[in-house]
Amino acid sequence: MSTRRKFIKHVGTLASGLGLGVAAQERWKHAWAAQPPLPSPVYGQSDLVMVSTWNHGMPANDAGMVVGGQGGSALDMVEAGARLVESDASGQSVGLGGLPDRDGYVTLDACIMDHTLNAGSVCFVTGIEHPISLARRVMEDTPHVMLAGEGAEQYAEELGMPRVNLLTPESEEAYKKWRETAEYAPVINIENHDTISLLALDGEGRLAGACTTSGLAYKMHGRVGDSPIIGAGLYVDGEVGAAAATGLGEAVMRTLGSFLVVELMRGGMNPQGASVEAIGRIMERMDSKNMQVGYIALGADGSVGGHAIHPHFSYAVHRMRKTNGQLTRDLVESSHA
Repeated sequence: MSTRRKFIKHVGTLASGLGLGVAAQERWKHAWAAQPPLPSPVYGQSDLVMVSTWNHGMPANDAGMVVGGQGGSALDMVEAGARLVESDASGQSVGLGGLPDRDGYVTLDACIMDHTLNAGSVCFVTGIEHPISLARRVMEDTPHVMLAGEGAEQYAEELGMPRVNLLTPESEEAYKKWRETAEYAPVINIENHDTISLLALDGEGRLAGACTTSGLAYKMHGRVGDSPIIGAGLYVDGEVGAAAATGLGEAVMRTLGSFLVVELMRGGMNPQGASVEAIGRIMERMDSKNMQVGYIALGADGSVGGHAIHPHFSYAVHRMRKTNGQLTRDLVESSHA
């Protein structure tokens, strides 16, 4: 097994200000690429920790750290980070601007979970820019864990959430081009596997997690992936740790991957070892040549891990000390099989 990790570090404070818009994200992408590799930081207990999948995890974590630095909970942190990415129309895998299904509809899935096993989820939702916030309202204000399709949209309307057209001109053009052949073939490590999953540990030692996605591009109408499924795309246990997934949802659902990672941590594995083992379970039982799955994990002690089937899966790790406001940002290319 080979391991390749790339760390790109930038240190600042909240007082210096954090760029959270789309333009700032683009500036960060160029800044990360220009930074030389630095030695791996020593991971340990920290006041605030966020871990999020892929490069868009960097600005998402920035948003979450602003909230956490102002006294917000881990739940507030992951919601803030997820909302930022949901509103970024330049991405074609989450929220606004997501690539549609094969019938031309942008359908969204999301879930959120806290340290007490409270969870909320929505799936097969259209016209709602922030399904993560809708999932949180399901968790906090209803007796249910999941609402689907028209029922979820009806609840959003009752809450006063505006309906929006999620299909941007760019995504519509990509869909029209795809329709010329209508050939469906999942592709590794590009937009149609680019779910954002987020994990956070706040200053009170509380864990939380969130997932939000537009799912596989050009999927069958009605398809729901792992992202809104508690135990598959996300699982949080405040006594042990949290884990979340990205990649081909069918493989994650068949192995209840995030629950598996947390249970392996409960048995004594660290987040890295647990992520490696969970990926191994997929590779032992399935043909993984043309699929990508990646896991991130966060221990209750602030330790972090991540692993994927194939290379080029990246995740962002942010840590901040409330005593001096120092923020450390890392973009990690995970180990892979």
